[in-house]
Amino acid sequence: MSVYDYEYTSIENKPVQMSINKGKVLLIVNTASKCGFTPQYKGLEELYQKYNDRGFTVIGFPCNQFMEQEPGSNEEISEFCSVRYGVTFPLSQKVDVRDDTAIPLYKYLTSQKDFQGLGSGIKAKSMEVMLKARYKDGYADPQIKWNFTKFLIDREGNVVSRYEPTVVPEDIAGDIEKLL
Repeated sequence: MSVYDYEYTSIENKPVQMSINKGKVLLIVNTASKCGFTPQYKGLEELYQKYNDRGFTVIGFPCNQFMEQEPGSNEEISEFCSVRYGVTFPLSQKVDVRDDTAIPLYKYLTSQKDFQGLGSGIKAKSMEVMLKARYKDGYADPQIKWNFTKFLIDREGNVVSRYEPTVVPEDIAGDIEKLL
């Protein structure tokens, strides 16, 4: 199996086969409009613009599972992303990315790359405290912990890397370049 075996519904309510991305490097990210990490939309769009002509794309999956930080309709999400951050990369309809209600693509992604912690630094440590309190024994499981978790996919559809929300898009550029 690979990411190409899955599909999603675009924010415009059209079915999208992931196989249309065969041969591209992908960055798949769950997003939210009212999160402390929302400004990462800017960095994601910059990566998309910088590398899109070399066979790279970003796909955003809006999700409201983390403290209801994506409360809007699909239309409101699309408008927010476009107007506030100039987002032109593809977005899905609002989806679930964890627990039993997660869409199949996200169940696959988390089965391929485990959660490895949030890294170092004050923001990472404060998030760790909050997430350990929230998930308790489930803190170390492979499920998505928060908005803006990113998965890097190679041209063959393999999940290469997982980046937690504390990793900003700019810090992924070198890994993307290696795959292009």
